[in-house]
Amino acid sequence: MSNPDSFIDEVTEEVRRDKLFALFRKWGWVGVLLVVVIVGGAAVNEFLKAREQRQAQATGDAVLAAQDADGAEARLAALDGVAAEGDAAAVIGLIKAAEAEAPERADELLAAIESDTSYPALYRDLATLKRVMLPGSPMTADEKVAALDPLLGPGAPFRVLAEEQLALAEIEAGDAEAALARLKALMDDAEAGDSLRERASQLIVALGGTVE
Repeated sequence: MSNPDSFIDEVTEEVRRDKLFALFRKWGWVGVLLVVVIVGGAAVNEFLKAREQRQAQATGDAVLAAQDADGAEARLAALDGVAAEGDAAAVIGLIKAAEAEAPERADELLAAIESDTSYPALYRDLATLKRVMLPGSPMTADEKVAALDPLLGPGAPFRVLAEEQLALAEIEAGDAEAALARLKALMDDAEAGDSLRERASQLIVALGGTVE
């Protein structure tokens, strides 16, 4: 390569460098800002995760401490003082219902969860099921049937348990024939566990039916 060519190449390279430095001086702050945002975002995310973990642990500790209180009323009062939101609040409500000695009080607590649309459907459905299953439940047989019906949809998490409780409600309402048909269907239900099938077979026999 001749000297003029080398000189041209050197000038061209200098021009490129100057343009690059000028571009960096003009827009380099964008890259720095992106780095700051990425690093800062990761730090904020870790902080939020740590805070959520601390809150969950504090809530769990408070619930365990409440369980150590002497007497059901004292435990309920202690649980009332536990600050919680979302899923944690729903779980605490279910625990409170289990602590309540009077069926009417337990039913009231469960009904509050059942009707609160801010809770996930899973907890609301569980509250419905527990309301129906309460010993000495104030609900009538017809009310139980109406409450259980929404839990029977395909893929519903408590469907087979709801079918069992519905059969019991039908027995309570005096419709043994419908209960017998429902229990026999449960015996063939692939989602029904062994213990549920055992309970269903016992009820079938008690109703005068036969189990194949």
